[in-house]
Amino acid sequence: MASSLHTPDSPPQLGRQPSYIHFTPRRAMASFENLVVLANYEEHLREARKVVWRDRGEPPVELSDLGECFEHACRGGLRSGTLAFAIRSGVNFILLLTRIKRIPRKFRLSMIRHALFGEDSLRFAAMLGSFVALYKFILNALPIVLPRPHNNPTTHGRQRSLFRQSLTRKAGNATDSPFDEALEEIELAAPERGRSPRRARLSTSAQAHQVWVRKKTRWWYSAFAGSLAGAIAIMFEKRSRRVGIAQQMFVRGLQGSFNAMSDRHGFKIPHGDVIIFTLCCGQIMYAFLMRPETLPPSYNRWIQVASKVPEEGVRMNMTLVRDGIFDPNDVENVLHYKARMPHFSGITRRNATILSERIAQARLPEGLRSYGPHFGPCAAVHPDIDSCVVVQIAHFWEVFRWMLPIYGALHFIPMMLFRRHKFMKNPVRMLARAAWGTARSSSFLGMFVLIYQLYFCSKHNLYNKLMSLRNSGSRSLLAWLAKRLPQAWIELLISKQSFVLGGLLSGLSLFVEEKRRREELAMYVLPKSMESAWVMARGKGWVIPFGQLGEPLLTAIGMGMVMSTYQNDPQHLSGLVRRILYQFVGPN
Repeated sequence: MASSLHTPDSPPQLGRQPSYIHFTPRRAMASFENLVVLANYEEHLREARKVVWRDRGEPPVELSDLGECFEHACRGGLRSGTLAFAIRSGVNFILLLTRIKRIPRKFRLSMIRHALFGEDSLRFAAMLGSFVALYKFILNALPIVLPRPHNNPTTHGRQRSLFRQSLTRKAGNATDSPFDEALEEIELAAPERGRSPRRARLSTSAQAHQVWVRKKTRWWYSAFAGSLAGAIAIMFEKRSRRVGIAQQMFVRGLQGSFNAMSDRHGFKIPHGDVIIFTLCCGQIMYAFLMRPETLPPSYNRWIQVASKVPEEGVRMNMTLVRDGIFDPNDVENVLHYKARMPHFSGITRRNATILSERIAQARLPEGLRSYGPHFGPCAAVHPDIDSCVVVQIAHFWEVFRWMLPIYGALHFIPMMLFRRHKFMKNPVRMLARAAWGTARSSSFLGMFVLIYQLYFCSKHNLYNKLMSLRNSGSRSLLAWLAKRLPQAWIELLISKQSFVLGGLLSGLSLFVEEKRRREELAMYVLPKSMESAWVMARGKGWVIPFGQLGEPLLTAIGMGMVMSTYQNDPQHLSGLVRRILYQFVGPN
């Protein structure tokens, strides 16, 4: 009986179309409305997330007039400026939290307000926002103002870039267009040059972007837009920060341009990253020991700490080599080094005797005064250990232990955050790889210090030995050879230029580091060495002083190279630079 009754929510099952109007139940309507609201909410979340983080594969925007270009540029500049402000404020706030307990309570609120809404955040936002807005407007306006002429039929297939020249199907008919939108994934392969051509994989959106670049732009559009936008945007930053930003952009531009050129012409310099690193280390170590004013003060302090050498010993060596004198007070500080640094093991008796004699000779009357050989003695460089060999092992271990937690964080934390799926799948293997990478990175810096200090002690001990043989009355073979050597050749061992060779030799320690990290380390030291060399050349009058135009000019050159590579050959930029540019600039 009950089964024959039908509720309003369940119409009878008929074999034909019912003749009455069926109304959707209220509960079903409510569920449908909830689904619509949820879908709209998720859509709004996706749109909001795009403001903060650009999804992969965003297609280029097609713009038809200057008004649309201006609107597109303003939107991009506002988004980039807001994102830059949030990032800089967040970093400032996190750094402030690390030292908030040491700040008096009455200043904490003002410090927090300055960290979140201070001048640094506003300048950083203005710099990135103006760069993105100007770059987008110029890049998209140039094809409208100066349209690219149509290619002749004979040259239509000619590509101006290896990146676009090598777009081919991964598998398919060779007669089909390589820009087919239905293709999910295509493969980038360089023309046959040897046995292992360079390959990369492009998504459909990246393929569409290259179609847009090939059809709408010339190679110099992005270079001109990047140069002009970079030169104007850098002026929003503080003058003290402009040099560092300009150097980094110039170095990254050189990196991308060289990679593109080497790939296009099919040549490669073996161990080019190590060569660049060694040349930079030669300049940096010379500057640290002879011209410390040409390096940033913070970088000087870092090298001083890493060297494990008394600061007074470094200063004594510099003044002796440059001027032939030293300050006796510096040597006295080395003698009392233990009192100022409790963890220091103390100066040895032999080294204390050597330094005391040098002090006594330096304080004699003017006619009898002597400062000794024109280089810092080993007793001032490693006063706690007599042996020039044993001290290298001790310093290697000290540097290794000092850098172990720093490099450990750099290897373990990214693995936990960005590769957690692989870590959970095979934790033992991932932990072993991170531990091995930490050990290699720490050993790299320890080996750098070991090589340079071993070279430093060896060349000075050799100088003392040769001079002793020349002045002795011995008739041994070594004495005969020492007397036959020109004095100018022996003086090269203690010349200012000899410290460059030590930096070159120390740069070979980069072979200890993992290969994929060598290029980044070379790019890190290159701006420091270039700045030091530029300051020295400017002091000698070898270069033209540009005054306040120096930073904008260097930024213009660097950003021109960076943005030209980003638009035409993006695979030649480092992954980090490419991802940052994509998030701030986008495809166009």
